[in-house]
Amino acid sequence: MQTQPKRKIILDCDPGHDDAIAILLAAGHEAIDLIGITTVAGNAELEKTTLNALKVCEIAGIDNIPVLQGNSQPLIRKRETAADIHGDSGMDGPVLPDPVKQAGEEHAVDFIIRTLMESDGDITLVPVGPLTNIAMAMRRKPAILSKIQEIVIMGGGTFGNWTPAAEFNIYVDADAAKVVFESGVPITMMGLDLTHQALADRDVCSRIAEIGNPAAGFVSELLTYFRKTYLEFFGFEHPPVHDVCSVAYCIDPTVVETKKLRVDIETKGELTYGMTLVDLHGVTGREPNVNVALKLDHEKFWNMLIRTLETY
Repeated sequence: MQTQPKRKIILDCDPGHDDAIAILLAAGHEAIDLIGITTVAGNAELEKTTLNALKVCEIAGIDNIPVLQGNSQPLIRKRETAADIHGDSGMDGPVLPDPVKQAGEEHAVDFIIRTLMESDGDITLVPVGPLTNIAMAMRRKPAILSKIQEIVIMGGGTFGNWTPAAEFNIYVDADAAKVVFESGVPITMMGLDLTHQALADRDVCSRIAEIGNPAAGFVSELLTYFRKTYLEFFGFEHPPVHDVCSVAYCIDPTVVETKKLRVDIETKGELTYGMTLVDLHGVTGREPNVNVALKLDHEKFWNMLIRTLETY
């Protein structure tokens, strides 16, 4: 039985296969009060990521949570997408009808600013795509910084998956990431070191398929497609559900082990743009600024997701 107050979150995303599963976990778990879904260009162009978010809401019956469209371009650099991994639609695999639900008219950045300013400082931002919307909100209204309870980011790591140095979400808009990481707001980072442990193996996929409801069937189709592209491009036998880790942490922080470390964002290097420099051993002597997730409790994580999918 849920006895603690629900954790209020805004999920900022770019659906995306793993983003879609993160939406289902956030909207369906009793510990979370999902007060808004904001979209950004990342895995696909903005119009596609927004449509995908609406489709996820439609199939799962999520009709009471607003979806707001955000930025279509990074702060400075040219837009880059991940069609090789997520398909041209950004969420290839499942065939879903066009949604009845529509995005709200308010811009995502305006929604984030307004919602934070009207809050009691009890809202967590959960960006699981490029950090453009979050950085833009911080620049436009610095007063929101004291209103953010925590930012739980999916991105970064001690190695890259888009370049040898950089993880995709950070690489796509490292200038935005630099704004966010230097904001002074409490940050927890679900980087590749952690998310590559969240592998949807055959046993997990079988358990999800056995649930038998439309939401779980949708997740099974997502994972089938994701497995194919991760095997082809990265050699992974099982696909990692990166973005789900950030939501799982908001539900139960003990699902991961973390360490407070210094993390800086590289924005000037010719070969290292988008790198998150994680000072694992304190060699810089700089003050730690990010709660870095390093180890996942597999059993707790998958049980959490599967039990939530069963509620749909």
